[in-house]
Amino acid sequence: MHVPIGKVKWYDAERGYGFVSNPGNEDCYVSKQVLPDGVEELHQGQRIDFDFAAGRRGPQALRVKILDTPRVSKKPQHKYEPEKLHGMVSDLVTLLESKVQPLLRSGRYPDRKTGHQVAEILRAVAKELDS
Repeated sequence: MHVPIGKVKWYDAERGYGFVSNPGNEDCYVSKQVLPDGVEELHQGQRIDFDFAAGRRGPQALRVKILDTPRVSKKPQHKYEPEKLHGMVSDLVTLLESKVQPLLRSGRYPDRKTGHQVAEILRAVAKELDS
């Protein structure tokens, strides 16, 4: 029996499915349930061999064997776009200059609400810059 070798076109780990190319045939649907034990996701371009059968919406993979390890780049995962982070930093500077610095200059700390607000923004900016 011929087992096709295909490349992963895309796979969404959160949704638990994706599609793999099927040489000479329609692309195959790949569900999380047919992945080998210990494999949580597939990566675009990864080669796999698989059995498939006709499903309600087209071919579906029944069994998957991973042929090569994924080439996953270790790009930082940023939560915010640079423009949004710029706005956060700008708001932070304004908040520090208008509410925190005058109090510190006069020998007092900001109230709890202001302190908490500044600390939350500082943590978000620091985490984003560190990723």
